[in-house]
Amino acid sequence: MSNQKFTRPPLAEALAAWQKCLADHALPPETLWIFAENLCIEHSRAVPGSFRIGFQTRFTPPPDDAIETAYDHFSDSDERVVFYRLGSVGKKSVCILLCDAWFEEKNARDGFARIDDWRLSFYPGHAGDIEEIADLSRWLHRVKRDRAFHDFDFSMSLETIEELREHGRTLLPYERFAQKMLHRLRRVLGNPE
Repeated sequence: MSNQKFTRPPLAEALAAWQKCLADHALPPETLWIFAENLCIEHSRAVPGSFRIGFQTRFTPPPDDAIETAYDHFSDSDERVVFYRLGSVGKKSVCILLCDAWFEEKNARDGFARIDDWRLSFYPGHAGDIEEIADLSRWLHRVKRDRAFHDFDFSMSLETIEELREHGRTLLPYERFAQKMLHRLRRVLGNPE
């Protein structure tokens, strides 16, 4: 990690810079934000042993303020935050917010535009569409393990966003387990909340 001083901008300013970056690359500047549960990675039928990436928002829709929650949480860290475009759907760019030291060495050769004063990077990707999955069985049978590591593995989950909204922080593993058990017990006893 770099010891360089930086100041993260407000989300509105970062989004405006991101949309300008997309427009400069002749990509749709209007964005659709997705999160870990929205990704749909499947085995490719065209190229054996490879994968294709799609997304869905029908089965696990992100809350309206999810991007704000994720950006605020990521901005509390010293790690690089990355605005990452996966592809286009209609007239929108499908984007995902990432954060990790993994991106600190990524630069223009890797397709990343760095703004070191903000410790942000933009990855506009290539022109092209990404498939929106509407079939529940495809999403349920998506690949969750046994695949190559990818940049988007540093995205935030909707579960984490819910924890931040409900508790103001991410839960520890034992707290997460206890909460799941409590919800199950309440369902069994017929007392949902």
